[in-house]
Amino acid sequence: MQRFKNDPDEIVDETVRGFVRAHRDLVGLHPGNDRVVVARGVPRRGRVGIVTGGGSGHEPAFLGYAGRGMVDAVAVGELFSSPTAKAFLEAVRTADGGAGVCVLYGNYAGDNMNVKMAQRMAAKQGIEVLTVVANDDVLSAPPDQRGKRRGVAGEILMWKVGGARAAEGGTAEEVRAAAQKAIDATRSVGVGLAPCTLPANAGPNFEIAPGKMEIGIGHHGEPGTEVVDLAPADAVADRMLDVVLEDHDLSGGDRVCVLLSGLGATPVNELYVLYDRIERQLEAKGIGTHRAFVGNYFTSLEMTGATLTIMKLDDELTRLIDAEAVSPGLVVRKEA
Repeated sequence: MQRFKNDPDEIVDETVRGFVRAHRDLVGLHPGNDRVVVARGVPRRGRVGIVTGGGSGHEPAFLGYAGRGMVDAVAVGELFSSPTAKAFLEAVRTADGGAGVCVLYGNYAGDNMNVKMAQRMAAKQGIEVLTVVANDDVLSAPPDQRGKRRGVAGEILMWKVGGARAAEGGTAEEVRAAAQKAIDATRSVGVGLAPCTLPANAGPNFEIAPGKMEIGIGHHGEPGTEVVDLAPADAVADRMLDVVLEDHDLSGGDRVCVLLSGLGATPVNELYVLYDRIERQLEAKGIGTHRAFVGNYFTSLEMTGATLTIMKLDDELTRLIDAEAVSPGLVVRKEA
């Protein structure tokens, strides 16, 4: 396919440089590691640092969530690949304001290995590092094996909650507990309509036949649970919502935060078509939508499709979701 690129081997470095230039008011590049993006004003002395990281190709995730009230430092990996342990360690060291660091990341083998290595190295340098692993992707493992589930767009809400709790002055354990509570209350499901292609490859990294859609697809093209005929938007929205609600303990009177993210090539107006149906169906079940985010929040290059994420709210999570945050990928303003 046609795309804007120079040398495919340089695309991540060029992406990071362009991102930092475009958002210099909010972020900068680590002076010693060009695979670490740092929020302005970091480290924040006496405050718990928030770190995340992941492969490129999911923009604005991961680097787009560095900012005020969100993530302090982000380790950047190659396309669809984990950042190195060194990058995670540099992010931790940079975010450390003397009160410990929480690393909030997705459940992938490379990330698990490299975060653990960085955590051990940081401990030797006297930095307390606590972790929370996101596992919100419902169809990637059954309920009794939730620890094996992937982290997808629900990570964004985990970062929002963790960042807000840190901004309130919470201890490292309090921040970790809030982030864990956030991901425990969150479920996601993805539906893919068309594949994506890594810039260095001649063709797509998987196939979805015309007229078909894949339920439960992962952000790297990991296989879903079934391939079915493409259905009208309302039926797709219903299917996604059913998957999430069947795995969640939601009932009438509950409040939720909804995030509906495109996967890269889905027109935003189609996301609003899906969202209209989703909220109407929630209303019909007596479930109130407290806040919604609709747009390209966690993509997969030019994959066509969408991810639905729903977080069940209580008073604490509501307060933290509503707290002010400013980052290139997500802005929440204080109510007047």
